[in-house]
Amino acid sequence: MKKIAILLLALLLALPLTGCQGGQTGHSINVYNWGEYIDESIFDDFEAETGIHVNYKTFANNEMLYSAIKGGGNSYDVIIPSDYMVARMGEEGLLMELDYSKIPNAENIDPRYLNPAYDTEQKYSLPYMWGTTGIIYNTTMVDKAPTSWMDLFTTDLKGQVLIFDNPRDCIGLALIALGYSVNTTDKDQIAEATDLLIKQKEDGIVQAYVMDQIFDKMINNEAAMGTYYAGDYLTMVEENPDLAFVQPEEGSNLFADAMCIPTCSKNYEDALAFINFMCRDDIVLRNCDETGYSSPSATALEEMDEEMATDPVAYPGEDILNKAEIFGGLPEETLTFYDHEWIRICLAKVKY
Repeated sequence: MKKIAILLLALLLALPLTGCQGGQTGHSINVYNWGEYIDESIFDDFEAETGIHVNYKTFANNEMLYSAIKGGGNSYDVIIPSDYMVARMGEEGLLMELDYSKIPNAENIDPRYLNPAYDTEQKYSLPYMWGTTGIIYNTTMVDKAPTSWMDLFTTDLKGQVLIFDNPRDCIGLALIALGYSVNTTDKDQIAEATDLLIKQKEDGIVQAYVMDQIFDKMINNEAAMGTYYAGDYLTMVEENPDLAFVQPEEGSNLFADAMCIPTCSKNYEDALAFINFMCRDDIVLRNCDETGYSSPSATALEEMDEEMATDPVAYPGEDILNKAEIFGGLPEETLTFYDHEWIRICLAKVKY
């Protein structure tokens, strides 16, 4: 009997080590975030202050996050989806409402980032970071700097262009290039954007569809141009000063990522404590310095290093922001059509 009791005790002690399956309430939380998107040293500070350990895992795109939550079998406590995915998950009942009495640091958020189209009542999400998308290019490999999204489709640089490896960003940039809204529900427009992307592959322009793989490729001069997020460009250029960033003349996507608590969470109170911690000015500033992304915190911005706060890539002017469009939620019929068109893109053959 004693041996059985000891074995059971050993199994119980091993449970917190199962990572994303959920730790003991009050002892650990499971956080699911994008790659290259947080200063992981803050987890030690959070644990020292609260006694709550952070099990951390990353995803490559919103669709991967959605599948992990929708499919069940996982227990995450804090997730950081993008705008349109917040809308979708909220509509599908996959997110818990936030108790703002437990998140006093939410008062630090600039009102301009609150009650957005993807969460008009601010029920399910609190802004984490924001930014724009654009074209990153290597000045030693590109003779003429790109100015338009269409340059990605007409360039002579065969096999030297990297494109977003997710349907909303990928098809979205083609929609902008064609003069359409990123939130269109017109199937003909979405199909036209898909056809443009397929032709780009067939013309041998595309080297690969990537997400965080773009870091190594651009830093190591393995590609001439790529589409990605402004904050990540600021990280890349520190490693490779030959890189440059451009906001295409047609405008771009203005994205926002937000902290949410999924319905599969087993540690709601601890998750609220973590979100509150992440909104504290000193933590916000450390995250911005580490990631290069733009903060929605008005109070943190007042304390930010002037060079960073005035960086035109991280904090672009109104001329850029006025032409940028935020991804909104799309009806189920349109999402299904996106899936169909994404498959068409993925099946298209890359030619060199």
